[in-house]
Amino acid sequence: MKNVLFMAIILVFQIGFCQAEKQELNTKNISDFVVAKKKATTETLALFYNLKKLSQTAFAIGQQNAFNSFFYNIKGKSDVKKTTGYDPAIIGLDFSDITDDKNTEKADNWYFQQEQKIISDAKKAYDQGMIVTFSWHFRDPYKGGDFYTDKLADKEKNRVKSILAAGENHEYYKRKLDRIAEVAKKMKGSDGKLIPIIFRPFHEFDGNWFWWGANYCSAEEYKELYTFTVDYLRDTKEITNFLYAFSPDNQFNTEAEYLQRYPGDSHVDILGMDNYGDFDNKGEEGSKTANSKLKILSDLAKERNKIAAMTETGYQITFTKNPIEGFFSKHIYNALTTNDVSISYVMFWENNEEAYFIPQPNMPDTADFIEFTKKQKSALLYSLPKIYQLPKE
Repeated sequence: MKNVLFMAIILVFQIGFCQAEKQELNTKNISDFVVAKKKATTETLALFYNLKKLSQTAFAIGQQNAFNSFFYNIKGKSDVKKTTGYDPAIIGLDFSDITDDKNTEKADNWYFQQEQKIISDAKKAYDQGMIVTFSWHFRDPYKGGDFYTDKLADKEKNRVKSILAAGENHEYYKRKLDRIAEVAKKMKGSDGKLIPIIFRPFHEFDGNWFWWGANYCSAEEYKELYTFTVDYLRDTKEITNFLYAFSPDNQFNTEAEYLQRYPGDSHVDILGMDNYGDFDNKGEEGSKTANSKLKILSDLAKERNKIAAMTETGYQITFTKNPIEGFFSKHIYNALTTNDVSISYVMFWENNEEAYFIPQPNMPDTADFIEFTKKQKSALLYSLPKIYQLPKE
């Protein structure tokens, strides 16, 4: 009995000690929580801090390729601004064309021209006070072909293993990271400062449509890849303006499933989720399912001093596919806000000439999207705080 009582006292002491040791984020200790640590630029630390604080009261609304991809190919303002009068709070970009084997870095090369456009968009977004995120649809490391497995003749090949330290494509992979680092160091705003970037490598890894998907590498191989990528960029290339996002698709229902391929807190700043499936004509039930998964992210982020985000979502409307009633103002909004969920941002995928994820004016769901952006917890650019400045405490 004495032993049981003694152990109980020790357990209570240990719990109390752990709670006392847990730090709360403030403007003085941010570098303790970000992957880049004390190497991170002031603006990158401010982005982390402000996103974390924003998630307590609102979420930022973003769109992939907002400045260069439009429904009906109507150029000019972003489609978000055409509809609401304001730009999105976040722009999504991609390193794919920048690292493509066919990018010669010559002025007459199409891929290099895309690279210049991407850099220009990042600068424009930063100068306006928008958040900048980059995904990476990394092409086949063997032949530089596609990133989708259904377009690869030998899709069962373990390409992830080939780019790890002992793999035949490891040096090739490092050269691609060198290009990312080179471009990242060129991305400076009109103030001359490095643009903070949320980098989201090897996303949707729990699906099987990308060559880094769950069927094509083990959990340990995936974690090794993610860890090496961060270490190489942060330590070898000395990238100081990145926050790193971990972003599975929606193929999980428990915390354990979400963390199955998680590389660890020391290598992740943002706990993300891409989710199209739960919103694909599944109504309120789908919204509740998505919310339960976002709850997992949100609780983990609170526990570990991370940021939670819906890193991709949407429902694509085409000339033959009609909008879902209340998609934005009910299904998406409720998924992001109910059940004590704290999400920092939501990213809708890009529009194109023949389809859209965010409507232009006079579409059947335009009013629904406008209502969504005017809700209490929604934030477009005009209501975003000065995201790259730390508040004075």
